[in-house]
Amino acid sequence: MADKTRSRKIREKRKHLGSLAILFIVLAVFAVSTIGGIRLRQRNRTYEAREQALEDEIGAEEERASEIEELEAYTKTKKYVEDVAKDKLGLVYEDEIIFKADD
Repeated sequence: MADKTRSRKIREKRKHLGSLAILFIVLAVFAVSTIGGIRLRQRNRTYEAREQALEDEIGAEEERASEIEELEAYTKTKKYVEDVAKDKLGLVYEDEIIFKADD
């Protein structure tokens, strides 16, 4: 009879060990997936910040491109040629009078 109770205790311990092993495995999987999720969220925040910075940079470059197009259109006008001739070359029309201030 003592052998039966002893073998029964051993079987119960094995059952509990199996349950504990399964519980440990489940907790380990949960921990690994939680840590992975946290890392993914951090990486996602980093990528979102980088995306926002790049979108801001794109906006600035588009604005700069429009300014360059406006400048290109201005350089093709007669007004631009006149301004450059007056400022850089000191040229004036024949009927213009130039007044210079005394220092």
